[in-house]
Amino acid sequence: MALREIISTGNDLAAIAAVDAGCRFFGGYPITPSSEVMHTISDLLPAVGGTAIQMEDEIAGVAAAIGAGMAGVRTMTATSGPGISLKAENLGLAQMAEVPLVVVDVMRGGPSTGLPTRVSQGDIRQSKNPSHGDYKSITLCAGNLAECYTEVVRAFNLADRFMQPVFVLLDETIGHMHGKAMIPTEEDVKAGIVPRKTFEGPAEEYFPYECAPDQPAVLNPMFKGYRYHFTGLHHDKKGFPTEEIETCRKLIQRLEDKVEMHKDELESYEEFHVEDAEILIVAYGSVSLAAKEAIRHLREAGIKAGLFRPITIWPSPAERMYELGKKIPKVLCVELNIGQYREEVQRAMSRLDIEGLFKVNGRPISPYEIVNKVKEL
Repeated sequence: MALREIISTGNDLAAIAAVDAGCRFFGGYPITPSSEVMHTISDLLPAVGGTAIQMEDEIAGVAAAIGAGMAGVRTMTATSGPGISLKAENLGLAQMAEVPLVVVDVMRGGPSTGLPTRVSQGDIRQSKNPSHGDYKSITLCAGNLAECYTEVVRAFNLADRFMQPVFVLLDETIGHMHGKAMIPTEEDVKAGIVPRKTFEGPAEEYFPYECAPDQPAVLNPMFKGYRYHFTGLHHDKKGFPTEEIETCRKLIQRLEDKVEMHKDELESYEEFHVEDAEILIVAYGSVSLAAKEAIRHLREAGIKAGLFRPITIWPSPAERMYELGKKIPKVLCVELNIGQYREEVQRAMSRLDIEGLFKVNGRPISPYEIVNKVKEL
């Protein structure tokens, strides 16, 4: 794949990626530290025939974006943790009605207002279950500037493939980081676009929610002559509310199975010096950059450290983590929270002896801090 060089910030790259991936609608509301995503995409979309709109609040922003998704348009919103809290009800609607949507979440501290201008990775649990009920979230996490672009592109293809919201996590450090990134050309991105499936038969034979137990709904764009119903209620094959026992059971089971049974299409991770590692560092997002620098220093000191970085956070690459957990004696999770992903690492590795290095004061974790922690172990 051909690459192009660009000097930009993570937030701006997320906006550029969306437009290159075919996004033609953005609905949102400014919130630190994600506001630049909206600022940039509002400049870019009109030039390609798209629309960006700042709504009156976060709730209206995601509602507008979902409406565009219902009309068949590739659509996105961007926010941070407090905005996700407000968008939760509508995100549940998108899960139930199976409307594709990309959500860029630039993480900051919490709960509530937290530390608006500082870095955190406090939305890991939230991105797994942003709304109530039974479903499987899809959450990607950028670990460098290039991935602020490539993971957003991937998110749009996954949203259309699985017909549901897909999260892309950045954090304040990586969102505001300014530097050089090598990203795919616009032509290659467009060539790789996988449009959502549509039904092309007679309208009377179209049942959008009548599909295989492990497959998403097939929602034709609105205003194209195919009649069906959108609802947040349990619904039948045409989308109309129902309480029929077996129909409801199959619907909810399918919302989980369409992701769970196709995890191989979602799994993505990076390994750095794990082949001979005696201590494994698990880190993601901007923290993984500090971890790599720490590992270089540790290896110079004769300590065999390695990095496992999940790129797909949910569903997690649990099988690979289990394999690494069986052969590497010590494991250290480094996070800008108090261990939200360590719980998943413990589950995946079937181990309770996972060490942690956590920070929640809004400041980044330095390579020096990681080196010292590893030496303690």
